[in-house]
Amino acid sequence: MSDLTEVKTYLVTGGAGFIGYFLSRALLEKGMRVIGLDNLNDYYEVSLKEDRLAILKEYPGYHFIKADLADKSAVFSAFENYKPSIVVNLAAQAGVRYSIDNPDAYISSNIVGFFHILEACRHYPVEHLVFASSSSVYGGNKKVPFSTEDKVDRPVSLYAATKKSNELMAYSYSKLYQIPLTGLRFFTVYGPMGRPDMAYFKFAKKIMAGEPIQIYNHGDMLRDFTYIDDIIKGIEDVLERPPAADENGVLYKIYNIGNNKPEKLMDYIAVLEKHLGREAKKEYLPMQPGDVYETYADVQDLMDDFGFKPSTSIEEGLSRFAEWFRDYYKK
Repeated sequence: MSDLTEVKTYLVTGGAGFIGYFLSRALLEKGMRVIGLDNLNDYYEVSLKEDRLAILKEYPGYHFIKADLADKSAVFSAFENYKPSIVVNLAAQAGVRYSIDNPDAYISSNIVGFFHILEACRHYPVEHLVFASSSSVYGGNKKVPFSTEDKVDRPVSLYAATKKSNELMAYSYSKLYQIPLTGLRFFTVYGPMGRPDMAYFKFAKKIMAGEPIQIYNHGDMLRDFTYIDDIIKGIEDVLERPPAADENGVLYKIYNIGNNKPEKLMDYIAVLEKHLGREAKKEYLPMQPGDVYETYADVQDLMDDFGFKPSTSIEEGLSRFAEWFRDYYKK
C-alpha cells in the first residue's frame, strides 16, 4: 500500500475462530494491521484454531494475543498497546445446546467479556465497533423471514439471551459515549476450516467414519446456510462505514447477515453426501431443547445500505468444504 496513512489497526476478538480467521486474512491481504485476541479454549479442537493462527502469523501485519475477554486488564492492555481504529468482537462462547449444560461460560464470555470490550472502547475511543449477534435472538418467532424490526424478547436458549443482551448493552454504550456500533445477526455460517461443533461438520466426520448422523425433528428443518466468503464480504463493507445517527441521535445499527434463502436440512445433507462421496447412515430424532424449526434472514437493510448479495450456492459451498475436509483429515 503506497500511502501508509491508509493502514488501519483492527482488533479482532475470537481471532482464532472460524469467522475471525477469514476476516483477519482478508484484512491482512489488503495490507492492514490486525491484532487477534483469543483464549484458545477447548470447546472444540484447539489444533484447528492453532492451524488457523499458523497461517495468519505468516503475515507481517499480524499479532496475536492469547487472552480471555473476562480478564479486563488484558483487554485494556490490548487497547492501550495497539490503539485499534476498528474493533470486531467475534469472541463468544458459541453453541445453543452447550449453553444448557454450561451456562457459566456464556455469562463470563458473552456478557462480562463484551462489557469489557465496551468499556475499553469508551476509554480508548475507536472509529467503529462491530459485534457478533446471532439469528438465535429470534427464538421461536413464527413470522419469516426474520426482520430486525421483529420483537426478540422470547429467547429459547441462554445463548440467545446473551446475544440479545449484547445488543441492549451496545445501544446504551453508543447512546452514553457516542461509540459507533453495528451488530450483525449471523445465520448459520459454514465453509472450510469451519467450526467442528456445527451440524454440517459433525455430519461430515460421522459420514466419513461410517457412523450414523443424528437428524433432529426427523429432518423437518430449514436453515439459512451462508457461505463464509459471502459473510466476510458483508462484514468488510460494514466495517468501513459506521452507522449514521438514528432518530434518537444514537450511532447504532443492527443487521441480519445471511443467505436470504432457507434450505431444507435433508437437501443440505444430500449435497454433503454427494461431495464426500458417501451416503450417511441416519438416525432420526425429535427436536432438541433450545432448537428452532426455521431460520430465514431478511437482509434488505444490508442490501440497501451496502449492496450485500450472497452468491455462493450450497452446491458450490459444500463442494469447497468437502474438498478441504478430506484433505485436512486425510480422508
